[in-house]
Amino acid sequence: MSVTVRVPAKVNVQLAVGAARPDGFHDLANVFLAVGLHDEVTVMPAEALRVTCSGPDAAQVPLDRTNLAARAATALAERHGLDPAVHIHIAKDIPVAGGMAGGSADGAGALLACDALWGTGASRGELLDICAELGSDVPFSLVGGAALGTGRGEKLRTLDVGGTFLWVFAMAGRGLSTPAVFREFDRLTEGLDIPEPVASEHLLAALAEGDPDALAAAVSNDLQPAALSLFPELAGTLAAGSAAGALAGLVSGSGPTTAFLARDSGSAAKIADALRASGTCRAVRTASGPVPGATVMGA
Repeated sequence: MSVTVRVPAKVNVQLAVGAARPDGFHDLANVFLAVGLHDEVTVMPAEALRVTCSGPDAAQVPLDRTNLAARAATALAERHGLDPAVHIHIAKDIPVAGGMAGGSADGAGALLACDALWGTGASRGELLDICAELGSDVPFSLVGGAALGTGRGEKLRTLDVGGTFLWVFAMAGRGLSTPAVFREFDRLTEGLDIPEPVASEHLLAALAEGDPDALAAAVSNDLQPAALSLFPELAGTLAAGSAAGALAGLVSGSGPTTAFLARDSGSAAKIADALRASGTCRAVRTASGPVPGATVMGA
């Protein structure tokens, strides 16, 4: 028997970052939107825990027990006195190290798949607790849709969205380490008075109304200067998307994927073509959101 779970990527339409906490994390006001780029995580019984991966960038995915999918299986098994003897296969379509929570998605997908395979009957609250232990973005990968994440991003409040937003994503030629981007944020803001992160009321209203123009005026990412400092070439990608008519362009999360909000499908196609022709990125994808979180596809 095997169980397959489909789990989405995310874009941060707002990422407000506070000062570093004593534990090294940062308080956030993180507005997530799940978008229609998906990984599929399949689990099946095996003699021992192992991870395999296929698809774009698969060679960059760790296949040992540091993989979030392996850690998720182990965490659920330990809570229920089970042996995490499963083969986890990840079919990648979310960019690796791209700021779109691909690793977090795989963790959430493996957790839900193992729960179904083993029949543990874990409550939603228990699954979310395990997700929060695994990483700041993992709970949202389970929940999907749209949500405001506070704390270090793991405390979620679901948000109403009044429509569908169309995005064009430009994948960079290399990845960025999230911890490195946060370290650069700390360096760039050293000595500055950093305000407490707060969600933008204008942005939340734009989501609720399904208004792309209002959303474009409100999107923001406090990590973008740090990402551009470490990866200056991203400025060229942002400029190319803006010149092609994007309503807004920003670095997705810690980067280096850049996200462009389009008014409609025709505009999205024009932006995508311009980005491909610009030579500033290695691949371009379009996707809409919000979409559901981790979902069991079959057993």
